[in-house]
Amino acid sequence: MVSPEGNTRTTAVFFIKYLRTLGFDATNDIFAENAWYFRNALVRANYNDLKNGVHETTEYLELFLRNLLLDEKNELHNRTMHISGRFAEVDIERVKVDIESGEVDIESTKVDIRNKLLSFSDTISEKTINHTVEIFSKCGKENCFGRTIVEEITGLKPSGASKLIKLLVDSEVIVPVTGHGKGKYRFQ
Repeated sequence: MVSPEGNTRTTAVFFIKYLRTLGFDATNDIFAENAWYFRNALVRANYNDLKNGVHETTEYLELFLRNLLLDEKNELHNRTMHISGRFAEVDIERVKVDIESGEVDIESTKVDIRNKLLSFSDTISEKTINHTVEIFSKCGKENCFGRTIVEEITGLKPSGASKLIKLLVDSEVIVPVTGHGKGKYRFQ
């Protein structure tokens, strides 16, 4: 987590200095007036709780930056970023999941992914296919993911993860998803 007393202030100072090198007339005023919002926007831009359907999003940071750089008047309220009310209380003792009926036939999915990739290009490596199947087995068709998750699952560096994502989009194995922040995808 980012604390407003230290890390957020440091981030703001470096950000202001960077913006000034780009020719913007940035001051500390908006950061000082909206310290908690800026801090929480930074957290939401990097926070995922996939199990509960919470995905990182830059939308709050973008509103802040639009006010700073474009002199817009977007309302910056911390309550809009809250996720606490999104989780339903579940009585675990009462709810039983039928694991047997809920299993996914991963073998047929592996074949589908392999066939789709190889029909796109016959030079796709086995390693690329295995990475793709591994991402699918962790994310499935319901969860969306971005480059960071691809890096974590595959061990690829950022540039390699970006190249893999581009290949998967171009081959229509995955599709871009809107509403979950920039650079989010899911399997078709």
